Amino acid sequence: MPELPEVETVVRSLARLKGRRIVSAEFTCLRVLRGGDPDHMAASLAGRKITGIERYGKFILASLDSGAYLMIHLGMTGKLLLGGPAGKHTHAVLTLDRGVLLYDDSRQFGCIEYHERFPARVARLGPEPLRIAFEDFAAGLRGRKTRIKALLLNQMFLRGIGNIYADEALFRAGIHPEASASKIRGERAHRLHGAIVEVLTEAIEAGGSSISDYVDAQGRKGFFQFSHRVYQRTGEPCVACGSKVRRVLVAQRSSHFCPKCQKR
Repeated sequence: MPELPEVETVVRSLARLKGRRIVSAEFTCLRVLRGGDPDHMAASLAGRKITGIERYGKFILASLDSGAYLMIHLGMTGKLLLGGPAGKHTHAVLTLDRGVLLYDDSRQFGCIEYHERFPARVARLGPEPLRIAFEDFAAGLRGRKTRIKALLLNQMFLRGIGNIYADEALFRAGIHPEASASKIRGERAHRLHGAIVEVLTEAIEAGGSSISDYVDAQGRKGFFQFSHRVYQRTGEPCVACGSKVRRVLVAQRSSHFCPKCQKR
């Protein structure tokens, strides 16, 4: 599933759409619309100008001149593509005054929603990990008896972090994914806060991680997968100490770590 760096890369590659007008919209998959009426959504979008495109966690929000929002979540295999022909997995087509925007999704786990006001499900998300002050981050850890990997995946704690970057940040901070969040204090909390910002920033600069289907709006793959230090490297030597990278399940998610470098 695309995480914060991938979604941020997609949003940046869509920046040129600001100021474009939606001439027409077509939606062909009710599963992707998640209960929305395709004709009503198409009518609501027709003639509207896109005034901005932003990322909130893993969500993409296109604001419209009517005050409404088009909200998109890419799910596992969703793609927003500028131009090109529609294919068998194209479930939405926005024809603009210049160009076309396609939504492709082979597994149909993503969603497209139209909201008359700022979406409540986005408003409920936790703070932005690239902007949260250390004091607020440390305060959020206090009293949390859950395992730190599970907490990092909780979108109400921080929005946008998923499996890849939780594993990579924990490795850089030297913290075991099963460590209790409440016990991460002082210098360890500083290291984790810094590692989260560092790994997300580096991943954005590399265009994200293209593990399977992910590409940006111009069809370009990311390169950060070549910089992964533990994610999906089970049995391979740790880049720091040479110990074999291990895998455990935390919150029903695979967690990759070095048993020597990462402490509970």
